[in-house]
Amino acid sequence: MEDYKYLFKVVLIGNAGVGKTCLVRRFTQGIFPPGQGATIGVDFMIKTVEIDGLKIKLQIWDTAGQERFRSITQSYYRSAHALILVYDVSAQPTFDCLPVWLREVEEYASPKVLRVLVGNKVDRDDREIPPAVGEAFSRMNNMYFIETSAKDCSNVDKLFQEIARELIQVEHFLLFQ
Repeated sequence: MEDYKYLFKVVLIGNAGVGKTCLVRRFTQGIFPPGQGATIGVDFMIKTVEIDGLKIKLQIWDTAGQERFRSITQSYYRSAHALILVYDVSAQPTFDCLPVWLREVEEYASPKVLRVLVGNKVDRDDREIPPAVGEAFSRMNNMYFIETSAKDCSNVDKLFQEIARELIQVEHFLLFQ
């Protein structure tokens, strides 16, 4: 007998160095790995969360941000229930690349995928992208938006809890159509 009600595949995408691996490790293991090396290809972790009394298993896929791994990572978009697009609030170029990442999402992911925009590294003093800019981009592209810090744990649990909550509602809605 399975010990969960739903299993959802969540995939993190975004430029190299924005903190995707740190977000996953903070959420699944409660640690912040300083000096985290670049992800090679794709890695995944599993964590079960409880939402409204239901156990939800999240299969969280952490993809490499480097261009040379794109062809590998794009194949993971197709079966994703949620895609988390991460940028670094202290690095404007990571925000400027968001339209390129969204084009990939449009091309390779299901049109029904839950899309989430995450501005990471809010603990830093050298912020370049104000929250309002991220919020405007997410609204324009019909995405849920949240700012996080894997380092100080700000909104990390909330990010994944909200995704699980939203996916349950979508799944429940589909069951009764």
